[in-house]
Amino acid sequence: MSKSVLKTSYQCSACGAEPVKWTGRCGGCGQWGTVEEVAPAARRGGPPGLPAAKLTPITEVPAELAKPWPTGVGELDRVLGGGIVPGSVVLLGGEPGVGKSTLLLEVAARAAGAGRRVVYLTGEESASQVASRAVRIGASHGGVKLAAVTELGQALDLARGEAPDLLVVDSIQTLSSTELDSAPGGVTHVRAVTAALVAAAKQGSMACLLVGHVTKDGLVAGPRTLEHLVDAVAMFEGDRHSALRLLRCTKNRFGSADEVGCFEMTEDGIREVIDPSGLFLAGGDPVVPGSCTGVMMEGRRPVAVGVQALAVMAATGSPRRAVSGLESSRAAMLLAVLEARCELDLRGRDFYCATVGGIRCQDPAVDLAVILAAASAHFGLVVPSGTVAVGEVGLGGQIRPVKALERRLEEVARLGFGRAVIPPGVAPRLSSADAGLDIVPVGDVAGALRILRPAELTASWS
Repeated sequence: MSKSVLKTSYQCSACGAEPVKWTGRCGGCGQWGTVEEVAPAARRGGPPGLPAAKLTPITEVPAELAKPWPTGVGELDRVLGGGIVPGSVVLLGGEPGVGKSTLLLEVAARAAGAGRRVVYLTGEESASQVASRAVRIGASHGGVKLAAVTELGQALDLARGEAPDLLVVDSIQTLSSTELDSAPGGVTHVRAVTAALVAAAKQGSMACLLVGHVTKDGLVAGPRTLEHLVDAVAMFEGDRHSALRLLRCTKNRFGSADEVGCFEMTEDGIREVIDPSGLFLAGGDPVVPGSCTGVMMEGRRPVAVGVQALAVMAATGSPRRAVSGLESSRAAMLLAVLEARCELDLRGRDFYCATVGGIRCQDPAVDLAVILAAASAHFGLVVPSGTVAVGEVGLGGQIRPVKALERRLEEVARLGFGRAVIPPGVAPRLSSADAGLDIVPVGDVAGALRILRPAELTASWS
């Protein structure tokens, strides 16, 4: 046996770094007491006995084998770039209870309904618990083969024996291997188990969906190399107090990582939201001051969102600024711009700003809508019906252009809005369907406020 095999190796249990000798503090992540001695087999990882590789001219490699097949869940296909590629491995992360397992049960049932072989391996629940949930959400299909497995060797044997088109593992942290000396669920263990599943998927052209736990910071639990091993990393986001769920890709080797899928959690399972704009508009609310509509981009999809503001007399000498769904620092900055550039005295008022539906908005294109909503609440004047505001607001009060303006305007025109307040110097190429949209370019916040008050009252602001 060679000396390289017998040589002692060390690895950090937090970040997976491999120092040449033991140290009290890891040089990769800086944490203390995380460097451990590991067995050479655990350090190498990966299944033994792989076939010998051979070189092939790239022009002779069949590219059609990497053509994705649709999962039957349109929003998931949108995020993954058209569907699942045979032999690919997708890691799905998210907070506990957000609906990861429910979504994958729906995907498994629809794939089986399309005639594909599906194997669903669960390590967190018993087979009867998974079957009960499948019946409750209407995702029970006889073509889905189910097993409760927590050992890697058994999981690989079941996958090789069934040769499925789709393998679902819920979750990767529950799989362990008796051939590894590290603790199950640890960094070394998770990386080795994932490497074995990736090798099996590539060898058998088997698409694999893995469920991954997340840390308290919202990141995928395990070493950072775990995300490098898989082909795509998708995060399922949502507030447990809201039915809205968003699926985002942070990595995608087969498509764009900018797309966002929208879902709604119901008693009957996960439901796709094809037109999410209706969830975030205050269409049924009475017309009151302090409400305006903006358009943000979720990936490459424009979404109209209602912004509401409330201004009341401050109870103390320090006015309060409270926001929901917006960045608190940016909302405070916008109120400061409104006060400085339009000479408004906001020091004696508490301001509350929120988005309709609880959606989180970080797109600066909604700045102008926040400005108009706050000014509308301050003056007690209603923003004209059918008006939407799109633009980024600078510290000097100027309105700056935003990306994808044409797509944003096409969305608001489709929703029936009649007027759009946009930055100056922008000539959007609108389609014939947008011919009825009245475009109002404004150069600064003072000009934008003219839609609330007559021109003679706002002349001093310009």
